Amino acid sequence: MRLYRNLSESVVELLHEIFFEGRYADKVIEKAFKQNPRWGSRDRRFVAETTYDIVRWYRLYQAWAATGDQDYWSLLGIWCLKHGVELPPWKEFDAIRGVNTTVIPAQRAVRESIPDWLDELGASELKESWDREIHVLNEQARVVLRANTLKIKRTDLQQLLLDSHEIKTAAPENFPDALILEERQNVFTTQAFKDGLFEVQDAGSQLIAPFLEVQPGMRIIDACAGGGGKSLHLAALLKNKGRVISMDTEAWKLEELKKRARRAGISNIETRVIESTKTIKRLAENADRLLLDVPCSGLGVLRRNPDAKWKLDQAFIQKVKETQQQILDDYCKMLKPGGKMVYSTCSILPSENEKQVEAFLKAHPDYQLEEMKTIFPSEGFDGFFMARLLRIK
Repeated sequence: MRLYRNLSESVVELLHEIFFEGRYADKVIEKAFKQNPRWGSRDRRFVAETTYDIVRWYRLYQAWAATGDQDYWSLLGIWCLKHGVELPPWKEFDAIRGVNTTVIPAQRAVRESIPDWLDELGASELKESWDREIHVLNEQARVVLRANTLKIKRTDLQQLLLDSHEIKTAAPENFPDALILEERQNVFTTQAFKDGLFEVQDAGSQLIAPFLEVQPGMRIIDACAGGGGKSLHLAALLKNKGRVISMDTEAWKLEELKKRARRAGISNIETRVIESTKTIKRLAENADRLLLDVPCSGLGVLRRNPDAKWKLDQAFIQKVKETQQQILDDYCKMLKPGGKMVYSTCSILPSENEKQVEAFLKAHPDYQLEEMKTIFPSEGFDGFFMARLLRIK
């Protein structure tokens, strides 16, 4: 593999924006693609995958480079050494020539490339399993599709993607609508996507909507809908019957959901912006099912968002846990007696998951726990937690 100067400069600039300017990796990469329309698929893949890899292994690469915090050229050079790419005779790489990247640091936080405080928190909460989970969270996330069963069966979608787009996929067991891409590629340009035949949604995330145990004709509230991936899944499970009320504090996210719903052929989603507590009160005892996919640390999806570990801090995690408690206490009022509520996160920390459910049940004796499960990253997909509770009166 040959290293090109212009692409290398782009990677270095992106790393500067991510680490020095504090911007999100997906946004700066998306911007770079728009600013460089002449890049081919191979160029785009190199820029994206190299940037993400250096972000993922930032602390380890820094330890090997032993240079300044903002020496992004040296980090790119370390990436080359690690991946067997010959270093060009550029002066920017002089400081790291001859570095041995086979020497693995003993300290776990450096070896797994995470901040010390995060390593201590993970070990405290997950004990001996933290070693395994943080290790797999440094792997590259797989691309998973969810077949839109309102329009197509999974088996038919799999064949269509192969015949029309030469996209090979695998159908995992226990995930009835999921297809895993054998090779990463841009599926958003395919006609199948434009026709609303599938959404990109991790397999772990695809377990949450069915966990709510919905039936066609029910009134469902997705109270933290965001861009609406789970709302779309719920609407498909309802077979376009009944109603999904998708709520969020950010109006622009709900506008994106409307576009996605039109593409998917979904007609039973209604969006509502949460403007104040009055929005919640107006829906008191309104829902047969209530989904609270709450804000969280996102530690279960670090494979997908590796820059998050450099932007998180302990104060944020404490604040988000307070937000989770408030959402549970306030939003649960929208559920009818006899209805069911699912509390879910994309975290693997018990303090955001089981502990929050325990505290809620102590404060709300009119609820009882039906089932609770954690999907760990070591099982192959993103990490998720879900708990289903019944309102008994």
